[in-house]
Amino acid sequence: MGIRKCTFNSEDFASFRRPKLEGRSHVTFLPNCDMSTHITVLGSGLVGSAIIKDLAKDSTTHLLAVDISQRSLHAVENLDNVETRVADVNERSVLDEVIGNADLVICAVPGFMGFKTLKGIIENGKHVVDISFFPEDAFELTELAEKHGVVAVVDCGVAPGLSNIQAGWAQTKMDTVESYLCYVGGLPRVRTWPFEYKAVFSPIDVIEEYTRPARFVEFGELVTREALSGIEKLDLPGVGTLEAFNSDGLRSLIFTLDAPFKKEMTLRYAGHAELMRVFREMGLFDEQPVSVKGQDVAPIDLTTKLLFDAWKLKEGEEDLTVMQVIMEGEEGGDHVRYTFDLLDFFDTDQGVHSMARTTGYTCTLVARMVLSGQYARVGISPPEYVGQVEGCYDQLKEGYAKRGIRVTETREVLS
Repeated sequence: MGIRKCTFNSEDFASFRRPKLEGRSHVTFLPNCDMSTHITVLGSGLVGSAIIKDLAKDSTTHLLAVDISQRSLHAVENLDNVETRVADVNERSVLDEVIGNADLVICAVPGFMGFKTLKGIIENGKHVVDISFFPEDAFELTELAEKHGVVAVVDCGVAPGLSNIQAGWAQTKMDTVESYLCYVGGLPRVRTWPFEYKAVFSPIDVIEEYTRPARFVEFGELVTREALSGIEKLDLPGVGTLEAFNSDGLRSLIFTLDAPFKKEMTLRYAGHAELMRVFREMGLFDEQPVSVKGQDVAPIDLTTKLLFDAWKLKEGEEDLTVMQVIMEGEEGGDHVRYTFDLLDFFDTDQGVHSMARTTGYTCTLVARMVLSGQYARVGISPPEYVGQVEGCYDQLKEGYAKRGIRVTETREVLS
């Protein structure tokens, strides 16, 4: 199998057009955030704590950090402007209480409780930025969000998140979009046998990516392939040779981006996908219980228990995040290609993992846009809607640069 050569480019674009954003009649503007702002952050794991630390730098912001685990709150409990609370927001009365004084809520809970939590936040009339990446369809809450006048930005991480914002921005540049392809992965900087993989996320969330069928679009038709299939190799400067495989990462872009070809592929070190295929074929990811010495055990529960420590990034272990988004289409009579590149590493000065940085700071930067009224579309907004608003992508890149995250894009005329 051949290895695809990838290059990272640094050409910047300064011109932005005013986008044609549907639903402008639903736009309302929030109060300017030059007064005291109250934000409740639900979840204080590795990503949630990075979010809290970043938002705490705003002297006019008061933060309430909520987590079911006191241990998870230790990293933020001594920060200025931060109050911590141990609470289970799965209880509706608890959720209502902790978000009652909030101008905006950050939802960073595990995916299995994300949809229910988001629904409760909206019913409380609170603006929200969500990174729980739940499996349910967020658009089911559109009418509810519009009824309560809520700005709700969902899937606001890296991919989905930044990749969607870039897609929305490029969509405003091109007359027609022909294809969208995203390669993305979070990896340990040091490869360690046997898994050669570690993550800031729970193993159960990663395993779901390895079991859920991958949906993408070919010739305008939605097609489904087995997860971990379609393996190809890519040579990425600064990283080395990685493997890419089909994954179900398009989410809202399946429906919101008008293009006949759309696909997302996950990046890992070579050999990881085949090992996970073996695990899957052995039934280690199955949810159906099996009897072991008279006890019913779900294989997935045992697997995630065993993998939790093996896949956990430990203190001192560094990670990286790599993403490349490639879009082609017609613009002003030319066939053009936009290529967006992200390569980020563990922040040794702040001790923040790259995936926590790139996910968390996307969330905090968009949250600031919502609070300031720069982004104010009432209803459910996938991140591509943010990218369609003039200046939002520009501001996002500026925010990344201030935090040491380098995002670039290039434009090529192909014919």
